Amino acid sequence: MPREVGLEAHEFEALGTSCSVFCVGAPHPRLVEAEHWVRSMGARLTRFSEQSEVGRLNAAAGRWCAIGPQLESLLGESLRAYEMSGGLVNVAVLPSMLAIGYARPLSEGRPVAAATVEARPAPALPAVLSIRPGSARLEAGAGIDLGGIAKGWMADRLVELLGPNSLANLGGDLMSVGAGPHGDGWPVSLAGTTLLLHDQGAATSSVRRRRWCGVHHLIDPRTGLPSGAGLEEVSVVAASGLEAEIVAKTALLIGPELAPAYCASHALAWWLSP
Repeated sequence: MPREVGLEAHEFEALGTSCSVFCVGAPHPRLVEAEHWVRSMGARLTRFSEQSEVGRLNAAAGRWCAIGPQLESLLGESLRAYEMSGGLVNVAVLPSMLAIGYARPLSEGRPVAAATVEARPAPALPAVLSIRPGSARLEAGAGIDLGGIAKGWMADRLVELLGPNSLANLGGDLMSVGAGPHGDGWPVSLAGTTLLLHDQGAATSSVRRRRWCGVHHLIDPRTGLPSGAGLEEVSVVAASGLEAEIVAKTALLIGPELAPAYCASHALAWWLSP
């Protein structure tokens, strides 16, 4: 995005991806504060650290575990995502992630093996996740990986920190508010097309990246295996970054025959790539 008068921009690496934030009429230090917030939330929500909130929740499976209000909100949204997607967006896929070798951030080295024979269908999320004020409980043997759900959720909240005319892009999960640098919306490129977004989110779900040993990271919870539904990438515009993430992932998992109808019911615009 080109620099415009009154537009502040800041790019950084976090959450294992490239991130950028933009704001009109705000001081640059606010964008740096936004980066610190992303890093702080990422450290709390990663499943790769035993010291994170998610790491402690996974380790406490079978017992109630104290959680902060942000994770409580995100777990509630994860249950909503499960219902909205008919069970296809299911954060309880951690056992499958581990079975395909995705046990550490890819920035620390690609997995060298994938034991897909150990993968199993993911359990229904409402059956293994319980939430009450200030705490949550996973059933014994269950584990969660918040993945793209966390990025969409974070992008939606990040624009609230940035200001009334801003955009947050966390590795392709983004949210915009306000009229943008020229007053006609925020220019965003999706599937080779530039759109002008105003109080809208967007997301891309893809199996073209994060690949190793013949597998990729996008798990179909119905099988516990990497998706093979026939779509490689789906980009979506929706009312929020989180909703765009949910719709894009669901569409990719249900495949090219059903995805158009699902997107027509849940998205403002979409692109499907076989």
